[in-house]
Amino acid sequence: MNYLSHLFLSQPTIESRVGNLLGDFRKGVDISSLPNKVALGYDNHQLVDRFTDNHKQVKDLKALISPQRSRFAGIMLDMVFDHFLIVHWHRFEEHSFQLCRDDYYSDLRSGQHLMPERMQNVTTKLAKNDWFSTYSELEGIGFALDRIAERIRFENAFAGSITELKTHKNQIEDIFLVFFPDLINEIKNQKLETRR
Repeated sequence: MNYLSHLFLSQPTIESRVGNLLGDFRKGVDISSLPNKVALGYDNHQLVDRFTDNHKQVKDLKALISPQRSRFAGIMLDMVFDHFLIVHWHRFEEHSFQLCRDDYYSDLRSGQHLMPERMQNVTTKLAKNDWFSTYSELEGIGFALDRIAERIRFENAFAGSITELKTHKNQIEDIFLVFFPDLINEIKNQKLETRR
């Protein structure tokens, strides 16, 4: 899952939200030295990624992606799932997307001291440039995917991948609406962040 979904699946605390994003910035981080609540958030991030990667219908969606982009299928789906989370926000959350988005940004700003440097840089840009609002449109997802493609250091055909996501939009949306409730239930059942 991508940043917005990880924050959505976190607990409403600075430590949890930092931990739930830390999984994408863990290189060089000594997980054993993290404060307990950050470490539990990190564990929750790992659970989310494992569950997503092993979900049968997510695997089926990955198989739709063309061979030249298949190695990036997970990234593509993670990003577009954030889009569909926003589109269907009211199904999963009683508070508005705008209110939750602002809370996420505020907690990420307040939790900078808990983050490695690269995470500080990315989350600062994320909040300053309001990345989550751009995810509400597929064009915003396409822009973000193309920025990722530019950073890949080997020759690839990743750029323009939004065209494939648009082609399969209805099928991805339908599966998201089945998969995401399954993921929410898994998080509730595992209760990783309620450990002491």
